[in-house]
Amino acid sequence: MQGSNLFEMVTSDFLDEWVEVLAEGRGQVRIVRLVSQGQASPDGFWYDQDEHEWVALLSGSAVLSFEDAATGAVRAVPMKPGDWLHIPPRSRHRVESTAPGEPTVWLAVHWG
Repeated sequence: MQGSNLFEMVTSDFLDEWVEVLAEGRGQVRIVRLVSQGQASPDGFWYDQDEHEWVALLSGSAVLSFEDAATGAVRAVPMKPGDWLHIPPRSRHRVESTAPGEPTVWLAVHWG
């Protein structure tokens, strides 16, 4: 058995988003903790993953954007603690912003 605390910070002063794989099962499923502090996706960059992603915002705040495949329209989704999303494969999305000056803690599950 292994455990820790999802809110424990590795460091409080970081330039890049912190990504930590908490558990994974033979390439089928991956549970990840991410800690952001003001980070966002680079201009023009979109995630376009082959797998499902379920993400929950545990602390802080963030805005994700999603691009509609048919129309190209972009929809912004603000997130606060307790909000979660299922992001199906091939859903173009990006992180527009995360809370500056405070940790934004995410829990993500990737599969299939």
